[in-house]
Amino acid sequence: MDRPFERRTAARTAVVWDAVRALLDGSSEQRVLDIGGGTGGFAVRLAGLGHRVTVVDPSPDALAALARRADEEDVADRITGLQGDLGNLRELAPDAADEVADLVLCHGVLGLVDDPASALATITSVLRPGGALSLLVNQRHAAVLARAMAGHFVQAREILEGDQSAKQSTKDRGERRFTAEEVAQLLGTAGFTTSSTHGIRVFADLVPSSLLDLEPGANAALLELERAVADRPEYLTLASQLHVIATR
Repeated sequence: MDRPFERRTAARTAVVWDAVRALLDGSSEQRVLDIGGGTGGFAVRLAGLGHRVTVVDPSPDALAALARRADEEDVADRITGLQGDLGNLRELAPDAADEVADLVLCHGVLGLVDDPASALATITSVLRPGGALSLLVNQRHAAVLARAMAGHFVQAREILEGDQSAKQSTKDRGERRFTAEEVAQLLGTAGFTTSSTHGIRVFADLVPSSLLDLEPGANAALLELERAVADRPEYLTLASQLHVIATR
C-alpha cells in the first residue's frame, strides 16, 4: 500500500539511495558494512542486489525488525545483524571488524559520537584501500533556518554560534551538525578523498504534509525536484542533510 508517510520518506531518501546504488552498479558481490543501519532500509535493498551486508546497530528491537524484513524479502542469507555501535566496532564479531568492507554506510551516526575524527579513523580501519564511504550528516545552516522559521530565534542563534568543538558529551549538547566544509576537512584528515557532496531534503522538510497528501502527483514532482537540486552547490546550505561519497 502506498501510504503518505512512505511517500514522504521516499522523497527524503531517494537521492541517497541513487548515489549508493550508483556506486555498486556493475559490481560483483560486495561486502557492505551498514553502521547504525537499524531496521534495514538500505541493507535489505542492497542484499536484494546480491551484496553481503553486515548491519551494526545498538537497538535489539531494530535488529529483530531487520531479521524479519530480511526473511520477508528472502535475503536473510546475505544479511548479518550485530548489536553494537561505532564506538565498539573493532570489538565485534569478525564479520564486522576483521574483514574489510568494500563499502561502509554511516548514515545519521557521525553527529551522535563525541569524537567524529576518531569515529572516521575507526571506519578507515575496516574499509579496504580504494573502498567507499557513504556518509550522511545533519547540516547546520538548515537547522538555523528551520528554528528561525518556527519562531525559535534564540535556539537559531545558539545553533549558529554554538561551539561544537567543546569537550562536551553529545548527551549534553544534542546531535552535532556539520557544514560541508567541516565534513570535507574531517574526511581529508582521516585519509579520505571526497568524490561528491549532495544536498538532501532541500525542500522535503519545508513542504506542508497536507499538500503532499492531497495534491495529485505532488510527491513524484517533489522527488524529481530534490534530485534536480541535490548536486547544485548553491542549495547545500538549505539542505537538512549532507550526503558525501568518499574513497579511502
